[in-house]
Amino acid sequence: MDKRLAKRHKRQVDRAKANVKISEPDVRTPEEIAAAREASRPAAAARGGLQGNFAGGAHSSKGHGVSAAHSASKSDA
Repeated sequence: MDKRLAKRHKRQVDRAKANVKISEPDVRTPEEIAAAREASRPAAAARGGLQGNFAGGAHSSKGHGVSAAHSASKSDA
C-alpha cells in the first residue's frame, strides 16, 4: 500500500471510530421489562383474543361469522 492509500485508510478508520455509539446496559428489573413488553403488544394480543390467529387473518374470522349465522338460523326454524 502506498503512502496516499495508507493515510486515506487511517483517516477513514479514525472517522469510523469517532462515530461509534456505545449502547448503555439495560438496568431495568425483570418485572419492569415484562411490563414494558406487555404494554407494547397489540391490544388484541394483550386481551388474549387473537393469539395464534395471525396466519389466517380476516379470511378465517369471516368464515367463522358466516357459519355461526347459518347455525343460528337453523336452530330458529
